[in-house]
Amino acid sequence: MGRLYAPRPLSAGILLTYKCTNECQHCMYACSPKWRDDWIDLKAAEKILEVLSKVFREYYPEGFNQVGVNIGLHFTGGEPFLNFDLLLSLVEAASSHNIPSVFVETNCFWCVNDDITEEKLVKLKKSGLDGILISANPFVVEQIPFERIERAAKISRRIFGRNTIIYQEIFFQQIKSINLKGTLPFKEYLSIMRERDPLGLYSGLSYPSMLLMGRLPYRLGYLYRRKAAKDFFNESCFEELTRNWHVHIDNYYNYITGYCAGISLGDARDLETLCQDGIDLDKYPIVSRLTSFEGIKKLFTYASKEYGYEERKDGYVSKCHLCLDIRRHIMSRANDLKDLRPREFYERL
Repeated sequence: MGRLYAPRPLSAGILLTYKCTNECQHCMYACSPKWRDDWIDLKAAEKILEVLSKVFREYYPEGFNQVGVNIGLHFTGGEPFLNFDLLLSLVEAASSHNIPSVFVETNCFWCVNDDITEEKLVKLKKSGLDGILISANPFVVEQIPFERIERAAKISRRIFGRNTIIYQEIFFQQIKSINLKGTLPFKEYLSIMRERDPLGLYSGLSYPSMLLMGRLPYRLGYLYRRKAAKDFFNESCFEELTRNWHVHIDNYYNYITGYCAGISLGDARDLETLCQDGIDLDKYPIVSRLTSFEGIKKLFTYASKEYGYEERKDGYVSKCHLCLDIRRHIMSRANDLKDLRPREFYERL
């Protein structure tokens, strides 16, 4: 079937862990408190950072430090602040390799008062952190008091200035406008927003921040129109699986592109080889089909024949939902496939 070459990343994220304080209904990576307490190894991460620093030199000028969702390097999870010492060490390592635009993503569970919030952010900045991405949406505030998110935003803007990203600003302003204190169940959020905006024109749920993949189709699929499997049969995933922006490397060193959680293009500790020599598609049966013409159809046919997959009677909200549902079924019957990792991702949806 040939070879597929992993992209030389323009921007990347390193998952310290899949473990999180929350089990958000929209999480692309199925993060949860139920995950094993596994963390990326610092020495292995330093090896990856060394390679990334060389690759990033192809894209960024010396001293570039502007942060953006698809710029530079971000540390994420799961929730990276669950292991602050490791996060601090990784920031120091990234700084020592002169990696541009380093920021961290957080749900702000740890921002319990101003002193603790400022102390940790100042330490990170002194260690080389350029900015921060603060998760703000109706799923995070189901479990994180909104005042912690507001506190993080206020103090981060003072410390990092324009390198403070609120993701997404539309949700932050919505929730702020109802003067929320504490947490808010998603059903109550929906009720409030439907009362304010009966046509749903400004609810935010149709915005790009709501990617119809990961846990979302299983927990929130009732909010979206569904289609039959055949409606996605002319689609390939080649673009997603070969794109060079916003790739992820998890704590098991899986090289993940296109937000395609649960699909591994190989071991990121050998990133240079992945990019230069590619992967043998004969050994990656899922990736080989998804990157072919009519990839979704080929995956569906393969899964039906080899693993007894049957189409969902209630349909699918996106091609990513169909792809994931097929992969989830295969993982319930397959012992080990190089391109479907980690297994626990499929168990936490």
